[in-house]
Amino acid sequence: MPELPEVETVRRGLTQLVAGATIDHVDVYYPKMVRPDAEIFTADLIGRKIEKIDRRGKYLLFRFSGDLTLISHLRMEGKYDVQPEGSPIPKHTHVIFHLKDQRELRYNDTRKFGRMRLVKTGTEATELKSLAQMGPEPTESALTLAYMQRVFGKSHKIVKPFLLDQSKIAGLGNIYVDEVLWLSKINPLTPADTLTQAQLSVLRQNIIAEIARAIQGHGTTVHTFSTAFGETGDFQNELHVYGHEGEPCERCGTEIVKIKVAQRGTHFCPHCQPYPPEMQEGLVDD
Repeated sequence: MPELPEVETVRRGLTQLVAGATIDHVDVYYPKMVRPDAEIFTADLIGRKIEKIDRRGKYLLFRFSGDLTLISHLRMEGKYDVQPEGSPIPKHTHVIFHLKDQRELRYNDTRKFGRMRLVKTGTEATELKSLAQMGPEPTESALTLAYMQRVFGKSHKIVKPFLLDQSKIAGLGNIYVDEVLWLSKINPLTPADTLTQAQLSVLRQNIIAEIARAIQGHGTTVHTFSTAFGETGDFQNELHVYGHEGEPCERCGTEIVKIKVAQRGTHFCPHCQPYPPEMQEGLVDD
């Protein structure tokens, strides 16, 4: 699933490609992908200008003239690209926004998991519960240490799934959680409320810095992610631990291991990221 850096990369690419363009008409080939129903969805977009494209967490927010916003989530395999009008349509193209400048903004999704919802601008959080409950963006100004101390201190949930919870911090997914925990020398099975202020401070800085670096590197392509220009990301070449099971840790040479935590493949260094004390004492079964 694209995480925040990948979605931000797509947003920036689409801004270059289609901001300012006007919709001529829309074709929906998979009606379950859009809300309201396809007939209303397509009719409401005719003649609308794409004024800008925002992002919140992993959601893209297309801002149209007339106070309409299209909320788009790429889910596992969703991609946008722009093609000349009339170009051959690939099998997995499910929505085409025909632009008045003889181009097509296309949404492609091999698994058909992506979703689009057209709402009145300003009602996004009302219309979509996950947006209303979303935690702060991983930036210096939004993600404060005081906030992290408060929310981590309230939960005994282990830190890996805690960080994946979008209501705690927006935009983090499996890849970057593994990376920031390795950078912070925190075991993914550590209960959130046992992290010290010093550990939280280091974790905060690593989250902010790693997400910024990943955006600068145009995101991570592990399976199928590509930018709005059809290019792969570069940041997979900068990963320290994710996907490196069986290889030596960059810091200490210990073999990186992969386990399943909360049904997610999880990579860490057993030496640099030691198990929490209760597990070392054999009191918790991993």
